Amino acid sequence: MVTAHLCIALGPLTVYLLLMGLINASRQPFVTSGARDSFTLALGVAGLVMIGPLRLFVPEQALSAFGPWTWVLLGSFYILSVLLVGMISKPRLVVYNITATQLRTTLGSLVAEMDKSAKWAGDSVELPELGIQLSIESKNTMRSCQIVAVGHNQNLANWARLRVELSAKLNKVNVTANPYALSMIGFALVLGTVIALQIIQNPQIVMDDLRNFLRL
Repeated sequence: MVTAHLCIALGPLTVYLLLMGLINASRQPFVTSGARDSFTLALGVAGLVMIGPLRLFVPEQALSAFGPWTWVLLGSFYILSVLLVGMISKPRLVVYNITATQLRTTLGSLVAEMDKSAKWAGDSVELPELGIQLSIESKNTMRSCQIVAVGHNQNLANWARLRVELSAKLNKVNVTANPYALSMIGFALVLGTVIALQIIQNPQIVMDDLRNFLRL
């Protein structure tokens, strides 16, 4: 792979893996919205998208007319597309570094406080007063869970309230660090080292490849 291509592809991915590793190494669960989680992942693979689909289908006429500004337009289109998908998707919360049992216990007490008429059915619960129906989905291998909306009629304001109050409750919960955290951090450090060595050992080649790639 061309040196600049390697740095572009692995740079954002390295940052994403390091961030995920640090989150999972924490001794407290971390709550985020589904839209933010998807946007973060999209940024993590942005380098791969840039040297792959975007580079393959970039209009040559646009490169000739706008030069490197073409990449700004394509990057903006990519980000706006990701934001649009997040906005039209069902409400979702992602909780890292927690088991389904721990989340259900904490969520159960929170739901009882927020809506006295809440009704549980397995891992699903309906909160009639808040206009929310949700279900807990777990990923045991990564020790993370998702709280996913059930149905389309959801009160978005109360979903935001649920995220804030659940985050506050989980801040009081102590958990053991996820064993996969060290793997993610280690892999991120390896990738970061590869990128740094490429830049240090071949600075001129990297700059020439980057100029050629961006049509500077």
